Amino acid sequence: MSDTLVHLNGINALTGEPLVAPMSLDDAERQARGESAPGWAGWLRKLAARLVSRPFALPAEVSDPNDLAQVGWGVVFAADTPAEVRAALRPLLDRRAGQAGRLYKEFDHRPGEEREAWLGRHKVHGADVEPERVPYFLLLVGDPVSIPFEFQCLLDIDYVVGRLTFDPPEEYASYATAVVEYETAAAPPTAREVLYWGTRHPLDRATQLSADKLVAPLNAAGANPGDPSVAAKYGFASRCLLAADATRTNLLEALHARSGPAPALLFTASHGMGGWPKGDPRERTANGALLCQDWPGVGPVKPEQYLTAAEVESDARLLGRVVFLFACYGAGTPRHDAFLKNPTGGPLEVAEAPFVSALAKRLLAGGALAVVGHVERAWGYSLADAKAGAQIQPFRNLMVRLLRGERVGQATLDFSRRYATYSAELLTMLDPSRPAAVKPAAAELVNRWVERNDAQYYVVLGDPAARLRVEDTR
Repeated sequence: MSDTLVHLNGINALTGEPLVAPMSLDDAERQARGESAPGWAGWLRKLAARLVSRPFALPAEVSDPNDLAQVGWGVVFAADTPAEVRAALRPLLDRRAGQAGRLYKEFDHRPGEEREAWLGRHKVHGADVEPERVPYFLLLVGDPVSIPFEFQCLLDIDYVVGRLTFDPPEEYASYATAVVEYETAAAPPTAREVLYWGTRHPLDRATQLSADKLVAPLNAAGANPGDPSVAAKYGFASRCLLAADATRTNLLEALHARSGPAPALLFTASHGMGGWPKGDPRERTANGALLCQDWPGVGPVKPEQYLTAAEVESDARLLGRVVFLFACYGAGTPRHDAFLKNPTGGPLEVAEAPFVSALAKRLLAGGALAVVGHVERAWGYSLADAKAGAQIQPFRNLMVRLLRGERVGQATLDFSRRYATYSAELLTMLDPSRPAAVKPAAAELVNRWVERNDAQYYVVLGDPAARLRVEDTR
């Protein structure tokens, strides 16, 4: 490993200090070894083995996993979803029903229902996707209190899952109308361009890792002389606003795009804001807000140094765009910290209830096709490995799939597969029955623990079947 401390993204808005102080390898090892095997550990091991042997959980007859007529599309409503919300989504549901045909389904989710119970109720066994019963593409409609983040993440290992949740019903209608408008317009309104935006603060290892090991390599040309960048390979222009250029003003301009066509894909990497006391109204409105380069890197953070939903104005040109947010809480905040424990060994509560990021909801209500981001903290440390180099293949593959015109949920496959594989490997490493001779070294265990954590909570917000119209994007 190139760094002896484990760095997590995320800045406390009240103090300017990291949400979690950098951990020593010893501390990180204790956290990893303190994990207990979940009830579905055996299933997870079998799943990891199966993922190595075949690329999909889909039937072998499926020739194109992006073809809804072959793999299906379904909506899963929280049990208490109001009729007006169902009606507001009807334009999108009718369009997907026309594309999926007989493989279009509508479901509900019962309170407290976990992945296996839900699948079993619909006569589906474990990880074998049967589109006639449960379609491959699934849109969850409801907040994470009604349909937990854990349900989404586990279901997403084999299926392609997205989520929509808004406060007023009219925002569901805005999103549904925007997706249909984009897909049926004579020409898409976006430019054939990728825009990268990434902060890099002095004395801040987390953003130095994300800038140097993630954003810069994605924007750069290929490893061999003459190799194009990811964007150029698929006929997209690219711009990179890195370090000093990653200001709040430049990010707002990127979102509002008042000076020309908006880039089809916006990729951001920064600290997400957090640290407000539970119940503080700023937690709901600003957790996951993007800390900009305007912050000097030390000291308290001022509101004008980070970007919240409130700064995205009604005239922002978001229609038809996909946004990736590499930031703590960029997609949402859980009630309990998924990885760290309080001093008594119990769960560490970080919010009164789980919720989806206000910024992500604002982007979707404004017309964005999808937001891909992190629930919980993003772990920049997992981008660096002394033996293998920067571990950015899932991010590169995500971009490649999006720029080829694949559906957003299909583009995120690597994250859910890595979560399953690394979880199974971590369980094996922690197995107390293993001989002492094959016990993992601390560095090896921590690497696997961090990589598993990082992969687990990447989620799609929006319809997972949305896609960029790359065939006719200008």
